[in-house]
Amino acid sequence: MRNPIRSEADAFRLVLLTIGYFALIVIGWVINGWLGLAVFVALSVGAVWWVLGRRGREAPPQKTAPAPSPPEQHRVLVIANETVGGAQLLETIQTRIADRDSRVLVVCPALNSPLRQWASDIDGARDDAQARLDASLATMRGVGIDAGGQVGDGDPIQAIEDALRTFRPDELVIATHPEGKSHWLERGVVEKARERFALPVTHVSVDRP
Repeated sequence: MRNPIRSEADAFRLVLLTIGYFALIVIGWVINGWLGLAVFVALSVGAVWWVLGRRGREAPPQKTAPAPSPPEQHRVLVIANETVGGAQLLETIQTRIADRDSRVLVVCPALNSPLRQWASDIDGARDDAQARLDASLATMRGVGIDAGGQVGDGDPIQAIEDALRTFRPDELVIATHPEGKSHWLERGVVEKARERFALPVTHVSVDRP
């Protein structure tokens, strides 16, 4: 079943629905205990029916393929946050582009705590991501890599989808912390990227950013 929460808007919509669900039950209970029970049963049955109905209607996930990049240029899309300044990532990028005419776009998702996300306090997360991104881009350009960058959505998969609309890469590089220390690996970000995007995906583990 597809995860219904794929963005901040989805999460906000789910919260509103949950609040409305409990509000209707409470109102019914205040009017009459049996009415409150009836509302609870009706809403619960309706929610189960809706979920099961969606499962039956959902089509298998289709891979998203970007439009082709310029034929004379090899383009690499890099997704990294705290690992964006790692030496292992820089070495991987240099290996992937080799001596070709290449262009690299580094997307740094603005990771945030659930509490700050709920309060729409994302400025600090974006500022932190921008600082790491600027330092990494300076290093890449210092060794001759044609690199640009942007701060992306806090969800790395959504950040990739957003970048595909404009950058048109030939391959994707995802940098994470090592296994056991990486939230992205726990969430299956690399596997999801390989399933969803029709691009070669390279995963690089960065021990120390």
